Amino acid sequence: MRWWEIVKPIISAKLAAEHRESQTGVRAALRFRSRRDLLRLRPMTNAPFHAVVHIEYPDWVNSVVDWTKSYGADEDRMRVAISVARANVENGTGGPFGAAIFESNSGRLIAVGMNSVVRLNNCTLHGEMVAFMMAQRRLQSFTLNTPELPPHEIFTSCEPCAMCLGATLWSGIRRMVIGAGREDASLLLFDEGPVFPESYRYLEERGIQIVRDVLRDEARAILELYRAASGTIYNG
Repeated sequence: MRWWEIVKPIISAKLAAEHRESQTGVRAALRFRSRRDLLRLRPMTNAPFHAVVHIEYPDWVNSVVDWTKSYGADEDRMRVAISVARANVENGTGGPFGAAIFESNSGRLIAVGMNSVVRLNNCTLHGEMVAFMMAQRRLQSFTLNTPELPPHEIFTSCEPCAMCLGATLWSGIRRMVIGAGREDASLLLFDEGPVFPESYRYLEERGIQIVRDVLRDEARAILELYRAASGTIYNG
């Protein structure tokens, strides 16, 4: 008997349950669990497997983020990143880190990002990385530094890890504004990787301005909220 003939009744039952619950707002969650169950039940073989990575915002984003507003001051822009981080913790959708990308001059919000490592089972989906992906997807450009685009900047609720700092260089943003510091994240035992003073000097030499400690206390409070909730520490 083929593996599909074994699991088909199980998947069919789950899909039927999904249909019955479609009016309750849990349809997407049931669908995700069905696909995950399918992969878990499928026997390991040497046959080629072509994975598809699909990344989307949690359902709460539009209730937290005002996409129509123009954000002027650094504090206003940082509060977007902090609000995203807070909502991520309060809704149980990820770690205590948020980011937001703006047009530097107009204050137009282009994208936000929230830590989605655990939610989407992907170690690369830190808040800054999600923000870069969403911004470039929205603008249909692999870089935010082209003659056709205005300059962009990223606000992040906490100092970036080594991966996100490296991606900052290639993203095309011209300014990075940071809330909480590396040492604040380290208190929760998050490992930010090999980041050195030279790392930031390199970015600055490449024309990226670095600003620190904007609303640091507010950003640090989100880390404490996550610690109090016994959130997952996902260093790998």
